[in-house]
Amino acid sequence: MIDFIVLILLLAIGIFGISYWLNKGENVYKFFTDSVAQAYDKYAPYSFKEVRKKVKELGQDYTPKQYLSQVIMFAAGAGVISYLYFYNLIISIIYAAIATAFVPYLAYLRCNKIYSEYIFEQVQIYTTNVIMEFNTTQSFVKSLEGVRDSGILEDPVLSDVKTMIDMSYQNGTIDESIEYFNHKYPYHMVKNMNQLFLQITKEGARDSGQSLENMSMDIDALVEGVYRDQIDRKEFHTRFITFGLALFLLVMVMQFLLGVESYQELLGLIYVKALLHGIIIINCFFLIKGEKFYYEDVGAE
Repeated sequence: MIDFIVLILLLAIGIFGISYWLNKGENVYKFFTDSVAQAYDKYAPYSFKEVRKKVKELGQDYTPKQYLSQVIMFAAGAGVISYLYFYNLIISIIYAAIATAFVPYLAYLRCNKIYSEYIFEQVQIYTTNVIMEFNTTQSFVKSLEGVRDSGILEDPVLSDVKTMIDMSYQNGTIDESIEYFNHKYPYHMVKNMNQLFLQITKEGARDSGQSLENMSMDIDALVEGVYRDQIDRKEFHTRFITFGLALFLLVMVMQFLLGVESYQELLGLIYVKALLHGIIIINCFFLIKGEKFYYEDVGAE
């Protein structure tokens, strides 16, 4: 019981100290955030830097205070849960430290999800508007130029459309430009639409208007399927996390049935401790797998 009180006091002191840094000790807080930023700039992969840059531009990146609140939440949650399992302050501190180490990974998954949703929306705009432009120009490259000049696309898709136009003029064909775009954005609707344009350009089509209308309907169906999948994932994610966290608290049921004193006596057995550690690790493993599934790329093959 004394250990539990000490744990609560340590958490209270930690929260107080962090609040002090955020409100009064600005120099200490600035030093901390600057150090994290320097480490990120030095070690983060270039591709993720580009992803995070776009997430920041979209205004959806966490602020340092939000990251810090996540660290506190993860540390407090892991500390309290592990204490209820082992009634050992040292073990609780270790689990709290391990839990906070997963905060950057979850932030990485979240950034990738936001970025993939943004790219999917841009690709949807690209395919829909190229079809509309083609109905007017009857030229794939002229359609690309119309979409480029319309101002509806943003980087990186806009830059890649410009690259496609340059490649088409340099090579005199659209083959390599289409291959380039298909490689950059491996979506079904991109490949199917580009393949149709390649066929129309090379072989011609008696009724290209009808073919493009069918393609537009197929794209709408694909997009609807992707958004339906997002809704299903969100519902699954809520249920999964709730169930996973509830599993951690089953130890309270065991203590209620056995009594706290009897439970603490069992903790003296090595195999009981090993079993409890195994339960925590396995449950955490499946929670992380569930988070990874929820944050997987949107609409990609």
